[in-house]
Amino acid sequence: MPYLVAADLPQAPAGARFRALLQRPGILQMPGTHNGLAALQARQAGFEALYLSGAAMSASMGLPDLGVITVDEVCFFIRQVARAGGLPLLVDGDTGYGEALNVMHMVRAFEEAGAAAVHIEDQLLPKKCGHLNDKKLADPADMAAKVAAARKARRDLIVVARTDAAASEGIDGAVARARRYLDAGADAIFPEALTNAEMFRAFAKAMPGVNLLANMTEFGRTPFFTASEFEAMGYKMVIWPVSAFRVANKAQAKLYAALRRDGGTQNMLDQMQTRAELYETIDYHEYEALDASIVATVVPQGMPQR
Repeated sequence: MPYLVAADLPQAPAGARFRALLQRPGILQMPGTHNGLAALQARQAGFEALYLSGAAMSASMGLPDLGVITVDEVCFFIRQVARAGGLPLLVDGDTGYGEALNVMHMVRAFEEAGAAAVHIEDQLLPKKCGHLNDKKLADPADMAAKVAAARKARRDLIVVARTDAAASEGIDGAVARARRYLDAGADAIFPEALTNAEMFRAFAKAMPGVNLLANMTEFGRTPFFTASEFEAMGYKMVIWPVSAFRVANKAQAKLYAALRRDGGTQNMLDQMQTRAELYETIDYHEYEALDASIVATVVPQGMPQR
């Protein structure tokens, strides 16, 4: 139903709905959704929670994933994805956009925009994609202070602490950092860029009872695992951060090449979503019906009758 109808909106806060999903058996699967339409499509495919990637947001703006976008720009994406999808949304908060006070501002802004959860990472600016080399890590005490600040600022938002330490400090170093972040108030832990199943299992074994998030990004350091395989290794959540964005970009590039080559789209029609399919996805006719019902029932009083 159209999101404009209040009765069709979720009544519980987004963070509370996310927490309820974590309390259920099984692994919570969250595909990356880089705009409102992607959120609709993911919901219609049956997903119950969504992910908003910093890399996808940056790339969609024609920018690299180096922490250059702002809190307000991220909130623009949060609003459309949370509104259109109507599902709990985990958002990439990069390094928190500064120090403790900046993190608190980010948490309040994200929560007001509709986010259910945020993850903050222990890199220094300029931060990098977790699967690239030469990442610079923050002091664990500084990162713990950011986690504590996020916890203090949030109302219902789930705080996920991401550590990029495995590449330079090994599993033991990553585990030590994760424990410190949990003590500071993190609700869940995200060990980034683990490179084999043994590392995933070792990290989970060292963190019994902790909600752990796995990142299944393509073309990175992590080999391919399915959601059920991550669950068997001890993980409660999995994200596919940029998968939909990559597929969409590949298709878009093919369209532009064909348009330039052929002078028209005649050879691409079979690869396009039809007008009818788009209208079905965005509930076009439900909005029309809603508009007609309001026009039919709201009659101005005291106007001259002609």
